[in-house]
Amino acid sequence: MLPEPPSMFRQHASPVTVLRRFSLLLVLATWYAIAALDPAALQQQLIARFGPARVVLLKDWLQMTKTARSLGDEAKLRQVNDFINRNIVFEGDIGVWQQSDYWVTQLETLGQGRGDCEDFAIAKYVSLRMAGIPASKLRLIYVKARLKTPNGTMPQAHMVLAYYATPNAEPQVLDNLDTTIRPASRRPDLQPVFSFNSEGIFAGVSGKEKATGGGIGRLSRWEDVLRRIRAEGYE
Repeated sequence: MLPEPPSMFRQHASPVTVLRRFSLLLVLATWYAIAALDPAALQQQLIARFGPARVVLLKDWLQMTKTARSLGDEAKLRQVNDFINRNIVFEGDIGVWQQSDYWVTQLETLGQGRGDCEDFAIAKYVSLRMAGIPASKLRLIYVKARLKTPNGTMPQAHMVLAYYATPNAEPQVLDNLDTTIRPASRRPDLQPVFSFNSEGIFAGVSGKEKATGGGIGRLSRWEDVLRRIRAEGYE
C-alpha cells in the first residue's frame, strides 16, 4: 500500500504552492557504494530474521547481480526485471507485515518472497545499483495506474521503476503489473505524479530535472528504507 503523495504533488495545489512546498524537500544522501556488500554477513542476517528457506534465493540474487555487472544496460534491465518479477509474489503489506504501509529493503523482500508494488520497485532499484547502474539513471515513480475491471477501469496508487539511458531519453518502465519493459509512451495506463531516487525528489519524471533541496516531508519512508539498507551492509 502506498501513502498519499506529498501535498505539493496533488492536482488541486496551485503552481506557486507546488514550487514553494517542493523547495522544502531534502535531497537525500548520495547512494552508498553498494558493491562492497559482504554476502556472508547478508546471509547471516537473512537466516536470523527469516530462517534458512530463502538462502537459495538470496544466493541466486547475488549471483544474478554479479553476472549483470558485465552486461550492457539493456541486458541488466531485462535480467533484474525478470528475476524480481519471477521470484517475488505480489501481496499487500497487511498480509506480509501486518502493517498498512511498510517499505522494505531488498533483503526483506527476498526473505519474505512477497511484497507489494513499492517493494518490487525498490528491489529492482537496489539490484540495478548492485549491477553497476548509477542512481542518476534510475527513478522510482509514484503513479496513478488505471486498472481494468469488469466495469471499466479503476484508478490505483502504484509505484514503478524507470531507467533513463541519458537525461534526454524517454524513460523505460520496469513494472510488476506489466512485466515487459516498455517506454513510458507505451504505458498510457500510468499517470506520473512525482519521482525520486537516492539523490533526491523530483516534481516530474524528466531525466533533465534536478533534485530539489528541503525537508523530507512525506517521503520519510524512503529515507528510512535507505537507512535500513545501509545497516544491512551497503557501505
